[in-house]
Order: sequence, then C-alpha cells, then structure tokens
Amino acid sequence: MPRDRFVQRKNAVLSKIDRSSAGEWDDKIKKLCEKINKTSDFYTTSSCSGRVILMISKDKKGKDLFLKIWHEKVYFDDFKEILNSLLNKNDIIKFKLEPPILHIACRDLKKATYILEKAKFLGFKRSSILTFDRNIVVEINSSERFEFPIIKNNKILVDDEFLKLVLSMSNYKMERGWEKIKRLEKAI
Repeated sequence: MPRDRFVQRKNAVLSKIDRSSAGEWDDKIKKLCEKINKTSDFYTTSSCSGRVILMISKDKKGKDLFLKIWHEKVYFDDFKEILNSLLNKNDIIKFKLEPPILHIACRDLKKATYILEKAKFLGFKRSSILTFDRNIVVEINSSERFEFPIIKNNKILVDDEFLKLVLSMSNYKMERGWEKIKRLEKAI
C-alpha cells in the first residue's frame, strides 16, 4: 500500500470516536496501543485487555446482550451478588472469559509478518493475519478463554465452590494475559 494512503487511513481511524462497549481503552492495554500508534508502520483498530462477561446466550451479537463486564479481577462476593440480581431474567445466561485481543493494521506484509511472529513468540498463540483487503490487519489473540451456561430457568446452575474455582481460574488467566501485553509492549 502506498505510504500516503496508509497514513491517511491511520489518521482517519485514530481520529474516530471510540465505539466500544467500554467507551475507552482498557488501562491494561492502553500503553501498548499508544506505543503501536506512535510507530509509522502500524496502528490499532480495536483492543481489549481481556474480560469476564455475564451475558444472555444468543447465537448472534445484538444490543443489550452484555449484562455485566469486568476488565479487572472478579471477586466472589461481588460476583455472587450480581448473579443473584440476574435471576429474574427469563433467558439462559452464560459466563464468558475472553483473552486479550488486538487488531493492528500494518503498512505491508513484511511488517504484518514481523508483528505476528513477535506476538506468537510471546504467547499469543491464536494470532493470525486477519485481512488483506484495504489494510493488512493482524489479530493478536491468546488462548485464555472459556464459557459455560451459568443461569437457566431463573436458577444458578453451579454451586458456590465451583464459582470460586472458576473465578480463581479466571483471575489467573486474566493476569497471564496482562503479562503477555506487557511483554509485547517491551518487544515492540
């Protein structure tokens, strides 16, 4: 892609209003995004430092599916209180842990390969080149994820011991993802 077109797209994307559900960058990934966006060969198009979600279980994305989102560690008492407050929903509600994810537009294939190899070496095993359309976009993604139904028919499907285990595992996986973000920031 000619350099001036890349710079034009970069400036256009980075000047847009944030349309994410959070409405701003997650603190844990902000420095990495800023560092990438200061380079001449890359810019970020979306990012998330990882999150825990309680959401209505549907096949398609839509409005009002996310009931609660955490971008920080989740603690049992707070989680249980929110879970109990959702018992009046007449939907299947699922618990979801998502890893850090980052979409990076790259000036050319050589730069995309460079950033992809760095990410994979640092533990972002599910990373790939996502598109070759108007931009070459690399998706940096990790494997710290799981999901399961947690409420059905206004009933919590698991006991407190299981919830404590899931939250402990989720917090550990979130921390692992945050460490990977820090390592990638140092490597760029």
